[in-house]
Amino acid sequence: MSDGAEVTAAAIARLAGVGRAAVSNWRRRYTDFPRPVGGTETSPAFSLADVESWLRDHGRLAEAPLREQVRRRLESAPEGHGPALVRAGEHLAGLRELLNTDPAAEARGALDRMMRETGPAAAFEQLLADYFEANPRQYTLTPEPTAALMARLAGPGESVLDPACGSAELLAAAATGPADGSGGPGASGPPAALYGQETDPLLARLAALRLTLRTGSAAAGRCAVDVRTEDALRTEPPADAPLVAAVLCHPPYNERNWGHDELAYDPRWAYGLPARTESELAWVQHALARLRPGGTAVLLLPPAVAARRTGRRVRAALLRKGALRALLALPPGAAAPHSLPLHLWVLRKPDGAADAASRLLLMDASGSRAEGAEPPPWERTAADMLAVWRAHDAGETVPEQPGVCATLPVIDLLDEEVDLSPARHLLPSGTGADAAALASVRAELERTLRRTLDLTAADDPGLPDRRSAAPGSAALPEATVGELARTGALEVHLATADAVTTAPGDVVIPVQGRGAAYVVAEGEGGARLGKPLCLLRPDPAALDAWFVAGFLRSTANTRQASSYASSSSRIDVRRLRLPRLPLERQRAYGERFRLLAEFEAALRRVGELGEEFVQGMFDGLADGTVPPA
Repeated sequence: MSDGAEVTAAAIARLAGVGRAAVSNWRRRYTDFPRPVGGTETSPAFSLADVESWLRDHGRLAEAPLREQVRRRLESAPEGHGPALVRAGEHLAGLRELLNTDPAAEARGALDRMMRETGPAAAFEQLLADYFEANPRQYTLTPEPTAALMARLAGPGESVLDPACGSAELLAAAATGPADGSGGPGASGPPAALYGQETDPLLARLAALRLTLRTGSAAAGRCAVDVRTEDALRTEPPADAPLVAAVLCHPPYNERNWGHDELAYDPRWAYGLPARTESELAWVQHALARLRPGGTAVLLLPPAVAARRTGRRVRAALLRKGALRALLALPPGAAAPHSLPLHLWVLRKPDGAADAASRLLLMDASGSRAEGAEPPPWERTAADMLAVWRAHDAGETVPEQPGVCATLPVIDLLDEEVDLSPARHLLPSGTGADAAALASVRAELERTLRRTLDLTAADDPGLPDRRSAAPGSAALPEATVGELARTGALEVHLATADAVTTAPGDVVIPVQGRGAAYVVAEGEGGARLGKPLCLLRPDPAALDAWFVAGFLRSTANTRQASSYASSSSRIDVRRLRLPRLPLERQRAYGERFRLLAEFEAALRRVGELGEEFVQGMFDGLADGTVPPA
């Protein structure tokens, strides 16, 4: 008998941990498989209770964790996953009792057990995360670390507003404060009031429940939560609407229909009417309008807002009136869109203090790193940003760090463009190098040059002189990589087929485009093999790794194994050939190949150091840190 919850064939496959083809096969093979109770002929729906019973009777359903049980029930609720989650959240918050007639009541038993195990707030957070994971394209969330940084930059405040709150990541960060107890609107305890505005009714309700459960306001009355379903830009606040101590906002980007025409004479545009294409600057001014004098706003904005010509007049007014205090460029990945280094704008509602903002703090954590270098941990980046902002906000002198941060006089930024992009105004990290730094580069350059000369010396075993020549390998018996793989002398792993990580002694070779075979050195293993690479893992008892890499790199070898069927050649690695030689002779070849690779790396490093030294000299002579003598 159906209990109301329905599932598709795809959902049945997830329940049993099989593919959809297996579900189709069960329907054909087993006469007792549940009949469809809805859906269409091509996409039938089945009773969840009947399916679970059948899977359990046939030993195909393991007992799922409580969280998974609740998620399944909420996903399959007739009213929809989102509304069912709202009902579950109201039950967790003690705002309603789930009755047997309630569509979300099927999850009540597992939900109550989950609440007893984790607590109501944690249970709702888990279920909310499951909902967003099931709808990744529908919502833009602010990652928790970024939300926490924004709350800490805003500083202590007893009332916090997010006028585009979504599911309340920013308000939740403000409510709980950082784990270390430093900074944030709730640094001295949770705020007295949290205000949110959101156009999506479902998100607004989920946000209110999240905050109610997070702050415990339903039980203790410690924090007022007021989340309204409304368009913050188009909705005029009531005359008695309170001004707040802090505004946190991750607004929608690039909106054209934000209300430009009907809001042309709105009193919020104290810094100028934003252009139709500058919806983000409308949010900036809305945030300032809702602040009390001296209050702080932190907005997460795309980098184009700092530079577009259409916004230069508003940016100039924000600088002149002392409202914009800092512009911080985050590393890519801090929030969606993850490919962009988004900016944090820190603003302060002018309170009439003289010379309150004569300088603007600019910081760039988007990072110009050496190619292949790992970015610094987010925790360190966030701590550095917070420390620099607090020093600047306290009126302390912030030491200039080339390529990282500086404070600039506002008057110097009020040019024709008013481009506030940090990268434009911060000196590159190589600029301003003193004589000692250049001397260090020069010393390394000299050492590397000497190494290249040593490697080309006539008595060096790595390179032949004019009097000697290596014996040719044309007459040697050969074997293909494919043949060697069949005998077990090496393994072949393709990135397209295998999930494999590199280990010392592996030979990695590009199968398409430019590049050469190389040997993974000691201490460099553990990388995931990616396209378009192939990994060969020689048996050390049968093959020398450098012998393999060196012969695979020969022009004749790669040419005969290449296919030119498309616009770019592709190597069939199994057709590459290696001479059949005893291991001792392989090692002799391998040592020469290794020294050649070392020579090549030294030459490449010479080029890099030469460019760094020459540019440093130009910069040093130009800025006076290096004397012409």
